[in-house]
Amino acid sequence: MPTRSEVAALIDHTLLKPESTPEQVAELAREAGELGVFSICVSPNELPVEVPAGVAVATVCGFPSGAHHAEIKAAEAARSVRDGVDEVDMVVNLALVKTGRFDEVEAEIRAVREACPSGAGVERPVLLKVIIESAALTEEEIVACCEAAERAGADFVKTSTGFHPAGGASVEAVALMARTVGGRLGVKASGGIRTTEAALAMIEAGATRLGLSGSRAVLDGLSD
Repeated sequence: MPTRSEVAALIDHTLLKPESTPEQVAELAREAGELGVFSICVSPNELPVEVPAGVAVATVCGFPSGAHHAEIKAAEAARSVRDGVDEVDMVVNLALVKTGRFDEVEAEIRAVREACPSGAGVERPVLLKVIIESAALTEEEIVACCEAAERAGADFVKTSTGFHPAGGASVEAVALMARTVGGRLGVKASGGIRTTEAALAMIEAGATRLGLSGSRAVLDGLSD
């Protein structure tokens, strides 16, 4: 079983409620340092944000619906990069997915990738995660989304926003995503993970990052 510190190092400590205040974001950052998590994930309007040493900053893009023009998503991501983020979690356009237009899915991911510089020679690489809303998709659509994300140069695929009525992460979706990307991309499980047991099940299925709003409750079930 992973230790508390090993699981903490996989967590994006998340606060994405629309009514979140700067004071709550500051408390999130303070708690992130205390818990030893990998990063905090906050809304773009909360940027820039100060964090303890060793804690990364992530934000969202095209959130939560994904129903934005690609150029708007790219502009939002570029603004977040200027505001100092280390990682961007973008939501795909589900209408494109549901109508089988995966070339367009790839194109919008690529547009955001270009707004989030990465790779050799980049002074401050920004990691890109692609949120596919796996609970709203068929297995075939999950696979096609993951393949489009890989072709477009994303770093991670991510299950869910946590706001879709279809639900959040499932062990089955995480396992399918992990098989599809084959270790070439990371897999982030996010949405409805509230217990230690659920978090461990996601890791066992292949998750390499966890998006949690209740990080302390999950970590309290573990020991070093």
